Amino acid sequence: MSDRTFIRHVVLFSAKDQGDVARIVDGLSMLKNIPHASVFEVVQNNRVDALSGEIDVVVYAEFVDDAALQAYKAHQFYQDAIAIVRPLRDMRIAADF
Repeated sequence: MSDRTFIRHVVLFSAKDQGDVARIVDGLSMLKNIPHASVFEVVQNNRVDALSGEIDVVVYAEFVDDAALQAYKAHQFYQDAIAIVRPLRDMRIAADF
């Protein structure tokens, strides 16, 4: 186990319309071009859990510290992604740990 401290950023999305899931993934994928994340991934949920099917898309990122996370959120690509995804999504749940 590493002694390195970092922030894991996980955001879960559900689509208003299942036909928009690919558009949500595409919109969120532009976030990978923001240089502040040391790890960044956008994936469509495989829906293999028999008890939960609400989540369509997952964003996972790691940041070296809170300053890097805040710089990521302040980047123009972040605002551009919000403009694309917000009208298409139903639910958004975020966790940082």
